[in-house]
Amino acid sequence: MVAVCQGGLGWAGRGPASGPIDQHRGFLVGFFDSAKDKLTDAVDSQGDKIADGLDKAADLVDDKTGGKFGDKIDMGADKAKDALDGLDGQDDDIN
Repeated sequence: MVAVCQGGLGWAGRGPASGPIDQHRGFLVGFFDSAKDKLTDAVDSQGDKIADGLDKAADLVDDKTGGKFGDKIDMGADKAKDALDGLDGQDDDIN
């Protein structure tokens, strides 16, 4: 069974882009593209400050949890830094 929405033939790109769902999808794609561009620019220009903020946040969380999850918190902060650093396809913004 295929779900049908108003003005189109269903979900996930299975029809003409004329229904309200497809219009919202287009808006969201544009919004997220714009947000990614702005975040990439911020990481390019302020990468060291962002890394310092992530480290401080990780230290605060580690302190609040009594050091029980220190390894996992550090791993999460490192993954966040790697993800932000890789936004522009280069690993050069966050150390």
